Amino acid sequence: MNPNLNIEQDNASEIIAGVDEAGRGPLAGPVVAAAVVVNQSIMIDDIKDSKVLSKSKRESCYDKITNNYYYSIGIASVQEIDKYNILEATKLACIRAVKNLAIIPTKVLVDGNMNFTDNRFISIVRGDQICYSIASASIVAKVTRDRMMQILHQEYPVYGWNQNCGYGTKLHIEAIKTYGQTIHHRVSFKFKGNINHSAILGNMV
Repeated sequence: MNPNLNIEQDNASEIIAGVDEAGRGPLAGPVVAAAVVVNQSIMIDDIKDSKVLSKSKRESCYDKITNNYYYSIGIASVQEIDKYNILEATKLACIRAVKNLAIIPTKVLVDGNMNFTDNRFISIVRGDQICYSIASASIVAKVTRDRMMQILHQEYPVYGWNQNCGYGTKLHIEAIKTYGQTIHHRVSFKFKGNINHSAILGNMV
C-alpha cells in the first residue's frame, strides 16, 4: 500500500503536519525528526516510507519535498538520549520539529505509538506506510540524519558511519571494541562484547 492523503483530506479544515524520525536504533549519532506540511495541490511521485526507497530515490524525493512543502527539523542529541532515554529523546525531537515549522499546525500526525501531552499530536502506528505527510517526513528525517553522519564520518572514519550511519554493524562494533567510544556514541546503549569505554577525542585516521 502506498501512502495517501486520505487522512489529510478528511481533515480539510486543519493545518496538518506529518512527523517522523530517523535514528532511534543506532549506537551513535543523534535522533532526528522532521515535520512536513503538504501542499495538496502538488503531489510528488515515489513518496513512500523512507526505508523502502533507494538512496537515490530518497535524495530525489527530499529535494522535491523541501522545495514544495513547509518542512522543519528537530534534533535530540546523544547527551539527551543518554540522559532521558531514546523514547523521550525521540519525542523531544518531534516536538522541536513541529515548533520549528514556519506555519503552525492545528493537527500533528506522528508515526508510531508515542504519547504526547499536546493534544494536537496523534500517533499512527505504521503511519509512514499509509499517510503521505508522515511518509514525506520520514524521507526528510532520514536524508538529513544520513548527511549528518557523513559529516561525522570525516572526523571518525574508523567506525564506517558513511556506510552504517551509526547502526551496530559488525564493522562498527569491532571498531568500538578496538578504539573505544567517541563523544557521538550513546553510552546508554548496550551490546554484547567487551569495549574500551574511554572517550576518543580529536580526529581518527
